[in-house]
Amino acid sequence: MKHFFILVLLTLGTTYAEAENVSISTPGNTLVLNITKGEEPTFVYYGARLSTDELAALPSPTNANWSHLEIYPAYGATHTMSEVAFAMRHADGNLSTQLLCEDYGITTVSDKAPNGKARSGKLLTITLRDELYPNTMHLYYLAYDDVDMIECWTDITNNERKRVTLTQFYSSCMPVRRGNVWLSHLHGSWASEAQLIEEPLTSGLLTIKNKDGLRNATTDRNEVMFSLDGKAQENTGDIIGAALLYSGNYSVKIDTDDTEFHYYFAGINPDNSEYHLSPGETFATPHVAYTFSNAGLSGASRNFHDWARGYQLRHADQERMILLNSWEGVYFDINQEGMDRMMADIASMGGELFVMDDGWFGDKYQRNTDNSSLGDWVVDTRKLPDGIEGLLRVARKNGVKFGIWIEPEMTNTTAELYEQHPDWVLKAPGREPVTGRGGTQLVLDLANPKVQDFVFSVVDNLLTKYPDIAYIKWDANAPVMNHGSQYLPADDQSHLYIAYHEGLINVCKRIRDKYPDIIIQDCASGGGRANYGLLPYFDEFWVSDNTDALQRIYMQWGTSYFFPAIAMAQHISAVPNHAVFRTTSMKFRCDVAMSGRLGMEIQPANMSDEEKDFCRGVISGYKEVRKVIQFGDLYRLHSPYDGDNLASLMYVSKDKSEAVFFWYKLETMKDEHFPRVKMAGLDPDKKYTVSEMNRIDNNSLECEGHTYTGAYLMANGLEMPYSHDVDYAKLNDWSSRVIHLTAE
Repeated sequence: MKHFFILVLLTLGTTYAEAENVSISTPGNTLVLNITKGEEPTFVYYGARLSTDELAALPSPTNANWSHLEIYPAYGATHTMSEVAFAMRHADGNLSTQLLCEDYGITTVSDKAPNGKARSGKLLTITLRDELYPNTMHLYYLAYDDVDMIECWTDITNNERKRVTLTQFYSSCMPVRRGNVWLSHLHGSWASEAQLIEEPLTSGLLTIKNKDGLRNATTDRNEVMFSLDGKAQENTGDIIGAALLYSGNYSVKIDTDDTEFHYYFAGINPDNSEYHLSPGETFATPHVAYTFSNAGLSGASRNFHDWARGYQLRHADQERMILLNSWEGVYFDINQEGMDRMMADIASMGGELFVMDDGWFGDKYQRNTDNSSLGDWVVDTRKLPDGIEGLLRVARKNGVKFGIWIEPEMTNTTAELYEQHPDWVLKAPGREPVTGRGGTQLVLDLANPKVQDFVFSVVDNLLTKYPDIAYIKWDANAPVMNHGSQYLPADDQSHLYIAYHEGLINVCKRIRDKYPDIIIQDCASGGGRANYGLLPYFDEFWVSDNTDALQRIYMQWGTSYFFPAIAMAQHISAVPNHAVFRTTSMKFRCDVAMSGRLGMEIQPANMSDEEKDFCRGVISGYKEVRKVIQFGDLYRLHSPYDGDNLASLMYVSKDKSEAVFFWYKLETMKDEHFPRVKMAGLDPDKKYTVSEMNRIDNNSLECEGHTYTGAYLMANGLEMPYSHDVDYAKLNDWSSRVIHLTAE
């Protein structure tokens, strides 16, 4: 776990004898630390960018009420009563560590971000040592030149003569001054991911964690936002946002003791994961990304979105294709005629990509349900007699791209792979393996280099044999169900959770090195891997297996706190919905899905001609505004979590020449009353013409075709009718609006 940078210009000296406030800044943020050689570095300030005069006048750190502002406290020598970021057992058994500054410097960095894009910034490196032990630790703080994001992480090298054991290894500690501080974070479950929780921070220890082993975003998520001046508002107020860039088990702790600060810690979950370091070996922690905004939650989200599109997501400067995925349409019922028909149907509606989901593979064991064949990645010619070649021919004939589903990290007990390599699965020594989905699913051991080679070969074989495949849906539908690696030695079994994800990242890097252009969706039982540890190797993620439009509003709202629309796969599906059995209108489903990366998850053969015509118009309209939604600035306007049956958001192009406004009524009641939603992010001096998209009403809105100043729209908004003006036979209880604003 190492990091490499090209260090271009040394901007500060490398050794300092006296205490000094040291700062690094992004265009709009500043972090200030107080660093004294021979002492622990301490926190001074994080917030809006400070001027030179403000930096000079910044007061020294305060120890009011015994506040402990060390930025990386280690257990044992001085920190035993408070939460710490780091703890280790030295070779002689000593549990105490004291990390004091030996050196520091700021350098200009020019390197490649994890997604392969060039980036530049300032890197503050602090070297720490323990006076009693020769181990070396570095604290790194990278401030980007062009986006408001600061990443921090650590590494430690064992310079003792024998092996040492790391028992706690958080990536970062950030003190947050107490006051009326609220926390926004996301919780959920399968088919109900990214549910927003907002709560005031009170005394005690708040822990957010994951121990799934593979999918760290299904339930709790590691990203948080601190509102520094009361319950968070969307477009006003001071916000600190933080995200851990890690794909495995994590722990986020916020400790509020009797001092003047809340203490935020984030990093790898140390539970059953103590890590042994041999002499000369280095261990690096995952990065934590911080941003500050004085424009509320949406402002912090826009910072994350800009950073993600620039440095985290693959191909984030390319418009995403509109696709049809076969899963909810046919499930495992894959056959040549059906796939050919679905490709023709999506092409006829203006779609650009067809993705064949689960059920296409298996030789000895046919994949007709979820209980067999994983690992046997050969085409089932009983279902597809013309093979992938035949499907690619049909795709070319219809003018669409072709994609395919895989789950390469898994096998079934009913599979040739398992019969040949039972030693490749995760299981506890001496115990029978615990199975998951279908009663037969097992997880392959990616700590094993041979398994890494196999997983890479799944993608490599497909793309070598069928280079016209344009898209891969990569799934992962099982957790680590029992602790044990048949590859790792007995005394390193605690490395399993970390080694698995190191192996997974190694595979992803190999794939991207050889196939930089392939589009890959990150899917894991829905949104189980919506994290920035993996996303640099993917183009998008599946938000949830639940495609119900109403519940998607809530899940997509929470997900948008940290992830941009271009990364959020949102599909129009059939009703009654397969997850909740709710029946919503086609317009409502389309209006909800087009607020992210639009796609379809439906069997077109079951759609009426009227529904196909409507979707054809939706797809055509989406193509006109795709750039605004996928690359524009998000402003969340009215939260579905407010409990008044209304949700609204909008996207504004970077030059403010165009915007798309979404309005959703969540429930229908007699004598209902909704506030008029004020818009945001527009140029107050520009004049915007109103056009409704996806219209079903017999008569147009009163505002249709009229022009309003941005100032008026942000001060007043537009009146949205509570129901649709349609023929009696088409009346239903769902109402939504999509408004396109174009500047003159």
